Amino acid sequence: MTDAPPPQSKEWNYHPELPLQDPSVFKWPPSPGFLVRWFGHNWLTLSERVMMVLLAVVMWLLFYPSLDIAKSFAIGWILQTWLINFILVLSCAGGLHWYFYMRKGQGMALKFDRRPQGKKNKLWDFSDQVHDNMFWSLGSGVAQLTAFQVVTMWLMANGYAPTITPASAPVWFVLSLILLPIWSAFHFYWMHRLLHVPVLYKRVHSLHHRNVSVGPWSGFAMHPMEHFLYLSSLCIHWIVPTDPILLFFHVIYLGPGAAMTHTGYEDLLIKDKRRLALGTFYHQLHHRYYECNYGNQEMPWDRWFGTFHDGSDEATQVTRDRKKKMHA
Repeated sequence: MTDAPPPQSKEWNYHPELPLQDPSVFKWPPSPGFLVRWFGHNWLTLSERVMMVLLAVVMWLLFYPSLDIAKSFAIGWILQTWLINFILVLSCAGGLHWYFYMRKGQGMALKFDRRPQGKKNKLWDFSDQVHDNMFWSLGSGVAQLTAFQVVTMWLMANGYAPTITPASAPVWFVLSLILLPIWSAFHFYWMHRLLHVPVLYKRVHSLHHRNVSVGPWSGFAMHPMEHFLYLSSLCIHWIVPTDPILLFFHVIYLGPGAAMTHTGYEDLLIKDKRRLALGTFYHQLHHRYYECNYGNQEMPWDRWFGTFHDGSDEATQVTRDRKKKMHA
């Protein structure tokens, strides 16, 4: 598919039906039917989360060092972990960028922003949006992702962090798979709100927000301080019993997974059918209007604290007024 669909509005090339509805699993009163559909969509189909779990198992079996090796810090296994993470981020972000933006495999179909990736603009390091994003993702991003992973593996290997196995605690293992993305969403919201405090926004978070029209390389492109805050989500493994597979799933979810959520497209189309969920209009609105939708769709915080943008013109005006007050 190479032909773009007709634009749905003057602001967007494509957007889902508006206003956005509430897809949070924390709806009140609870809706059993909704929860069953949510679980089925995320965990009983070949979703992005299931693919990440399968990849984590492959990494655990074939590529990442074992916990036995991680009992003492050594340059060999640390470099091995860094190289694997480098290849994972490069392959995921690079592969998606090649398909959507170089090969143009889906054209403009389901692409939110009609603008291309930025070039020949001094806003970007190297005057190029993609090269800028690659520099920060593969540099600070992979280095800090590896550092958090290495420390956590060392803590697990030496008994300083509690561990389980799928055999010793099968119910908790499965629950942990389901809960880790929800924990990450909780952590992300509060970390993200902190980064929108004007002084931190100007000095740190503005680097990520150069990406108004996002692409796969945008997701993990951050200031080193933002990488540190974002990846501190992995510290949950220091205090809650988990297994290396769960740690590797979390690493993939935060690192390579960020490329999937920032493709700039809502879904991957195969033979004109939606086969894989990618970015969300919810977060695309944040990149366009900044002071809204700080979290993600599964957590209720934006709705509870009045920062939810549902895609309507009225919500845009409210968000612009909030931004003026915050940055006055």
